[in-house]
Amino acid sequence: MATTAERMRAHSGPAIRSYGFRPFFLLGAIWAALVVAIWLPILAGSASLPTALAPLEWHVHELVYGYVPAVVAGFLLTAVPNWTGRLPVTGTPLLLLVALWAAGRLAILFSGRIGMAAAAVIDLAFLATLAGVIAREIVAGRNFHNLKVLVLVGLLFAGNAVFHAEAILAHGGNGYGTRIGIGAAVLLITLIGGRIVPSFTRNWLARARPGCLPTPLDRFDALAIAAGVAAIACWIARPQAGPTAALAGLAALLHAARLARWAGYCTTAEPLVLVLHVAYAFVPIGFALLALAWLPPVRCTDGRSGPSAPCLLPS
Repeated sequence: MATTAERMRAHSGPAIRSYGFRPFFLLGAIWAALVVAIWLPILAGSASLPTALAPLEWHVHELVYGYVPAVVAGFLLTAVPNWTGRLPVTGTPLLLLVALWAAGRLAILFSGRIGMAAAAVIDLAFLATLAGVIAREIVAGRNFHNLKVLVLVGLLFAGNAVFHAEAILAHGGNGYGTRIGIGAAVLLITLIGGRIVPSFTRNWLARARPGCLPTPLDRFDALAIAAGVAAIACWIARPQAGPTAALAGLAALLHAARLARWAGYCTTAEPLVLVLHVAYAFVPIGFALLALAWLPPVRCTDGRSGPSAPCLLPS
């Protein structure tokens, strides 16, 4: 019986339709660059967009709920077939998913003309469809222990729905939708990164430096992930609270220790492996910054504070 990888290689159509990561990684990266390029003249006041969202809200939404779902879709549509042994989504069904994602980007961009409610429905359709596709594949492949990934996709959908509700009902709200989306992305990184980084590291070290291997997955990893979940949940609810800072500090320490257990210091000879450790390092760095955000702002001797009134050191 042919393996999933062999079936994927047997695809005879255009390469862009053969693997989920190809169209979604490509278009996600292009869209992220465009969002930044478009944002700069808007920030300078020399351009405007036909969106119902405020310029900053559009910029945030399209990075958190435009770029991130594209990357998540590209990864899951490629990884899930390897987990389940089922045929991957390729060809026309894959292009339909891509078109649905692109429709969401256009709907948000032109929401000032079609209405925010209609734009929200179109935008949310992509994550709902992606969750349905992933659920079907995991259940059909009886790969139930990976359903936790589906929960995080559902969390992205919920966060996007909250973002739209805040935009429609509260004209921006309190940022709950934004924080839910960022939190879901970080949790996906801690979950999937906890598989990929030590696995790729182990494969390379087993050939290059036997004896210097990552620590196998154990209860410490579960503890680090649990601390991250608690810190993110508190940050979503009360970003400036003392308990949030304490949990974020704990999560920073645990994830830094988790990363150290993966023997990244032994991979300096292979940049492709080392960069995985560098990328994951931003998880504990991010938690540490959340903890530091609880500290009061630096105040000047004349009572000024904040970036608009910087303190000048004496010459």
